[in-house]
Amino acid sequence: MSYRTYQKRTAAFALSAALAGSAVLMAAPAAQATVQNVNYQCKTPIGNKGAVSPIDMKSVKSGSGYKITMSFQKGVSSSPVELGKGAMNPSAVIKVGGADSGTLPVSGPANSEAIPANSPIKISDLSGTYTPKKSGKVTFTAGVLTIKALGTTTTCTPANSPKPSLELDVKAAGGSAGSGGTSGGSSGGTSGGSQSGSSGDGQLPQTGPEDSAIALGTLGGTVLLAGAAGALWLTRRHQGTPR
Repeated sequence: MSYRTYQKRTAAFALSAALAGSAVLMAAPAAQATVQNVNYQCKTPIGNKGAVSPIDMKSVKSGSGYKITMSFQKGVSSSPVELGKGAMNPSAVIKVGGADSGTLPVSGPANSEAIPANSPIKISDLSGTYTPKKSGKVTFTAGVLTIKALGTTTTCTPANSPKPSLELDVKAAGGSAGSGGTSGGSSGGTSGGSQSGSSGDGQLPQTGPEDSAIALGTLGGTVLLAGAAGALWLTRRHQGTPR
């Protein structure tokens, strides 16, 4: 085999290995989010009301757990009187399924603006921290929503058996299966939109499908550059070798 042929084969092998590694990484997203329409049936102090709201969920890795944020894209229920700024406090539970089970309590800030009488109540983003107890694919589904305002409590229950809004591939602490259930302390939500924001550890990438693809694509590019650099190093190393 001539030296030039050896150079070409070495470079081609390094490039193929880098591309193969990038393809494997791109094929393994860590999370999958799907907006689900949830038909909330609410029991209010003045009677029953109903409303359908698309529910979006996002996750952000936070230490050994995940910050889960639940976003309401439409208003739910209404009030016969105006709700002044800060008069309404929402909270909810998220059903945890798949490899794990239990419920995750989530909560958010009070309304930042007054809500006019007889108009849909816009719910702020609700968030809480989920710590895996079992490894595998875990699902998150909208559960009961609770609205407290002016000394009254309104309870809204999903009536259409919604599908999960989020699925995460998680690993329990130590990599071993736990005894089931979820842990819960809830943290303050972020208002407006469906962006999940950052955890107390600082800005971290979201684990939604698009963000995972971008992050993995960047890593794949790094592998590609490393493979090309290795081929160049081998080529230069053999330049001084007699043919």
